[in-house]
Amino acid sequence: MASPEPLKEPPDFTLTLGGPLYRMLRRSHLTTPVATLLEGQTAIVVLLCWVPLAVLSWVQAHFLGGIKLSFLRDIETHVRFLVSLPVLILGEFMVDLRIRPIMRRCFERNVVDPGDLPNFYATVNTAVRIHNSVIADIVLIVFVYTGGIWIWRHQIASNVSTWYASSRGGQVHLTMAGHWLAFVGVPIFQFALLRWYMQFLVWSWLVLRVSRLKLHLPSLHPDREGGIGFVGGSSIAFAPLLFAQSALLSGQIASGILYNNASLLSSKMTILGYVFFSVVVVLAPLFSFTPQLVRAKRRGLARYGNFASGFVTEFNQKWLESNANGKSSLAGEDIQSLADLNNSFAVIRQMRFVPISADDIFLLFYVALVPFLPLLLTIMPLEQLITRAIKLTF
Repeated sequence: MASPEPLKEPPDFTLTLGGPLYRMLRRSHLTTPVATLLEGQTAIVVLLCWVPLAVLSWVQAHFLGGIKLSFLRDIETHVRFLVSLPVLILGEFMVDLRIRPIMRRCFERNVVDPGDLPNFYATVNTAVRIHNSVIADIVLIVFVYTGGIWIWRHQIASNVSTWYASSRGGQVHLTMAGHWLAFVGVPIFQFALLRWYMQFLVWSWLVLRVSRLKLHLPSLHPDREGGIGFVGGSSIAFAPLLFAQSALLSGQIASGILYNNASLLSSKMTILGYVFFSVVVVLAPLFSFTPQLVRAKRRGLARYGNFASGFVTEFNQKWLESNANGKSSLAGEDIQSLADLNNSFAVIRQMRFVPISADDIFLLFYVALVPFLPLLLTIMPLEQLITRAIKLTF
């Protein structure tokens, strides 16, 4: 029986191109290169979310003052729409750059056993269908305009007057800017954030399904990860998500420090807990390869252990236990073969159980921590902070 036609070409999988939103933009001629598309989306979103808030708060005299929390002093809002939201949109280019080649490389490098290629393609095609699902986007939109708005409104303190809401008679009343924030700005941000969560869930599901296929993981592969070290680079694709969430949390903490008499030290466990938890979550899907990598390492140690035992026995008999043939004690090529065998065995012993490099882990922690660094200015002047950094460096 002939192989199905799709198996002749490697799969093309992406988490950014496609979906109802992408098709709508394509019809409106807003799609050319991915980078250009994302830059245009970012500009439109900032104009749609942040600029009307500034204008409406100015109209109501809440831009600079006149109220406890004016628009200009609302750090959380500025971080949400001028930092986190642009990073979420522009960061999709990194997702496409990092994740798109991975499924293709699995095919090109024969990672999946030929007998399991039909299942491999079926898994990739299912992930693509989920990503392109109109229903999924509709569900997200319905949620942000129901549960999302409800959650946001219940976060507003009933006894605090701000540029977007005021309290009268124990009831919270939205200002004109508040209505735009509640029904335009916040839903757009929540939709962008939930789309990232959905992309991560789709990717996690895909990795889990692929890890259950029959994989060819040579224990002697120089990447010391069974030849799937390239999969570990997928974790960096979600660095923008970590940065955007860290920036948002940093803005919330900054507002508490500046306007609610909170302290940075009181939030240190929140910061450390978030950073550790978020990095672990991003790396978690890659642990699904651990069982197969463990088995590959055990098989490699057993097979090459038997081979090494036989080689060493023959080497001893030929060069150490008998000199009857009158050959020189310099074993020549046999010595080099013994050294090569030792190096190969060392590669197997050093084989890792998860396709994650230390550099990737460090980069994720760095990205998640960077947005919190400006908070140090709340407990230490900039000049003193720079002086200490210089002393630590030199």
